[in-house]
Amino acid sequence: MTIQDIKIRFKIIGNNPLLDRAIDVAYQVAPTDLNVLITGESGTGKEAFPQIIHQNSSRKHGSYIAVNCGAIPEGTIDSELFGHEKGAFTGAHEARKGYFEVANGGTIFLDEVGELPLSTQARLLRVLETGEYIRVGSSKVQKTNVRVVAATNLNFSMAIEKGKFREDLYYRLNTVPVNLPPLRERKGDIALLFQKFAHDFASKYRMPTVKLLPEAEQALINYYWPGNIRQLKNIAEQISIIEKEREISLECLLQYLPNYNVSNVPTLAGSSFSGASNNSDLNERELLYKVLYDMKKDLNDLKKVVRDIIQSGSVNISDLPSDNISTSDSIQPLGANYTEVTGVNDIKIHNPIIVKEGAGYTKPIEVEESLSLQDKEIDMIKKALKKHKGKRKYAAQELGISERTLYRKINEHKIEE
Repeated sequence: MTIQDIKIRFKIIGNNPLLDRAIDVAYQVAPTDLNVLITGESGTGKEAFPQIIHQNSSRKHGSYIAVNCGAIPEGTIDSELFGHEKGAFTGAHEARKGYFEVANGGTIFLDEVGELPLSTQARLLRVLETGEYIRVGSSKVQKTNVRVVAATNLNFSMAIEKGKFREDLYYRLNTVPVNLPPLRERKGDIALLFQKFAHDFASKYRMPTVKLLPEAEQALINYYWPGNIRQLKNIAEQISIIEKEREISLECLLQYLPNYNVSNVPTLAGSSFSGASNNSDLNERELLYKVLYDMKKDLNDLKKVVRDIIQSGSVNISDLPSDNISTSDSIQPLGANYTEVTGVNDIKIHNPIIVKEGAGYTKPIEVEESLSLQDKEIDMIKKALKKHKGKRKYAAQELGISERTLYRKINEHKIEE
């Protein structure tokens, strides 16, 4: 069976290499009895992969049970998984089989396994190591032969460090890891997924299929998608039902994309895209990232100039980004002052000097660029305001910050518009 055959059978859409790799790993490990841990952000479609593993294994004729560990109350999770005896606790009027007993000979999918309490984690570890478990309220050891596939969006390293997840259980579950990429890393699949969802909802609600105009489609692709495929599907359904026009413009689409400008800016790992308490920090961070990216671009320009110096032996000052040097001058290496190259991106400049042609002397001049973040921030704000002719709303959108943050920055730095 090819990867394309698996996609068709399990209704997986996309051609991203990372997605294909995850499907291939799941298919290759299916015939074995190894435990599999599926990781990925919420909404990336993890629930399809345990089905791939089960249906392509020798257990496919056995039971398949999917358990959402995060939806079961902590007080009853042991009973649900391992069963209980009559009278084990209040309300236990009769003995009950647990999922591990019911799924004997088959596969059990533990979704959101990171939500399990520590006491249940210890019980699960015993099942994985020995195949043994004990019902709640019993002292009799029972055996089970179950293949465990787990999934989570939890950061295990952080959970283990904080003592919320057992390290030994993590290594037991993670015999074979399958990682699903977030939707923002599958940009080539986003438009395809939207078209599929739009077509499905058009058939479901008996209406014409919505179509994105080019600008709207590009905005859809550029969006950060914190909710991944689940969020994309929800938006496709909302647009299909609410909008009367079947051709969706950029302005129309943006109404359904929360924090569109914020979402296009890289953020620190673990940051949240929801919650009013984080908005101010996000806005500051966005502007800082833009400043750093601009500085990186300037540094790359400087490296290019230095490479030109190395290749030609000299370069006209007019090629340099500076207003304080005469255009009749040139830069040349002299004596101990030279340029050392250890690689394309490793350039060291040793005391560059300016040689004034015909002047009969040399005068060392240090060519430095301001590395002040504040100066860069002010410069970017001025450029944005100039570009949009003083219209703060559009300047704020260009900078990727809120209009209120821009107004505060203008007053803080006393920028004249």
